[in-house]
Amino acid sequence: MIRIQIMDVAFDNVTTDEAVAFAMEQIQNRGKCMVVTPNAEIAQNCVENSRLRDIVCRAGLVLPDGIGVIYASRILKKPLKGRVPGVEFGEKLLSALRDTGKSVYFLGGKPGVAQEAAGRMQAKYPGLKVAGCRDGYFKEDDEAVEAVNAARPDALFVCLGSPRQEYFIDDNFERLETCLAAGLGGSLDVYAGRVERAPEIFIKLGLEWFYRLLKQPSRIGRMMKLPQYLWRTLRWRAKGGD
Repeated sequence: MIRIQIMDVAFDNVTTDEAVAFAMEQIQNRGKCMVVTPNAEIAQNCVENSRLRDIVCRAGLVLPDGIGVIYASRILKKPLKGRVPGVEFGEKLLSALRDTGKSVYFLGGKPGVAQEAAGRMQAKYPGLKVAGCRDGYFKEDDEAVEAVNAARPDALFVCLGSPRQEYFIDDNFERLETCLAAGLGGSLDVYAGRVERAPEIFIKLGLEWFYRLLKQPSRIGRMMKLPQYLWRTLRWRAKGGD
């Protein structure tokens, strides 16, 4: 795979299907891979948070989650193939896992959400093996690590929000007994049916962020990272940055 440097973060230039194929290869070959899904907000946070930036840059798979990243790649004349939303990557990976006998563990969300997500995904993808579930309300990492390792999943979905999920995976990467650990934000809420994705027209137009803002106006502070990121991209280009 080819990585394209977009200011502080290098993204894998892949489609969603290519990302899933790579993830499945890691699982089938018993590899060890960390997956991160930076959108414009996370990419902007990488500017201000050197620890997060270091973790993202060391990940085995760095997926361009948000439309802001795609716009930035075009502004810098390094166009990426397109968005790879973490929630779509995760669900396609579940679909790919169902006939292999490989398992997944859901970690994160409010109490009950992971279990609801597991039930809905197993109904949607018969044969999917969910090794276990745990909510994100643990005080010590050891609690979660022990639960995951007892289940010995092939893939682990860590949905704790950024940067907590990236910190958790990085801090415990070597001792987590799983081939693939992916930080997937609020994906479990979507899989559980508690949060609806934007209508298809919003997704196709790259306005999923706007739909989410309409549904949750309280996100306005976080959404301001998008214009900040794009403005920084324009200044970066004006200064002759690659």
